Amino acid sequence: MPVTIAEILVADPPEAWRAAGFAVDDDGGCRIGTVRIGLGVEGRGVVGWSLRDLPAGTTDLDGVPTTGSADQPAEPARHPNGTTHVDHVVLLTPHLARTVAALESIGLDVRRERDGALGGAPMRQVFFRLGEVVLEVVGSPDATGEGPASIWGLTHAVADIDAAAALLGEHTTPVKDAVQPGRRITTVRTRELGISVRTALISQR
Repeated sequence: MPVTIAEILVADPPEAWRAAGFAVDDDGGCRIGTVRIGLGVEGRGVVGWSLRDLPAGTTDLDGVPTTGSADQPAEPARHPNGTTHVDHVVLLTPHLARTVAALESIGLDVRRERDGALGGAPMRQVFFRLGEVVLEVVGSPDATGEGPASIWGLTHAVADIDAAAALLGEHTTPVKDAVQPGRRITTVRTRELGISVRTALISQR
């Protein structure tokens, strides 16, 4: 069976996500598509995740705390902001080749790569698929830093990008064309809402 995401642990209070238009369950979690977002944990940003069909004994993926899960896929919730699923997870790394090798070691396959630049420096994106979620690994193609990889941000697909932006009002940036052809995106002003993980909303594929 392919590896899929069961839960992403985020060190944010549930009320911050409610303010961003997400439906939060009584237990403090948030079901986005088949992925559960665990809120209220200690730390800052994304502090770890659990994956289904993970090879036994895996507790870390190049610095990202990782546990195995036997949980069934979450039952999608209905969110006021129209979110339907986690579109992609962005993973930043100081050592791209090392992180890609760690992901391949658990059975993930590179789907595609894209080269670009960030602040004038070369940057490469390497894409994997974990069920309905795309994992986008970003780093310099030649860097060999010693630090850990980290989950930098989450992008959620919404049914109606204009309606989502209107709901959140000043808490989002103006909707614009996304890098992905035919799609549009807005960035949530997370600091104003008390959300510690970078968050964007994107139109459907």
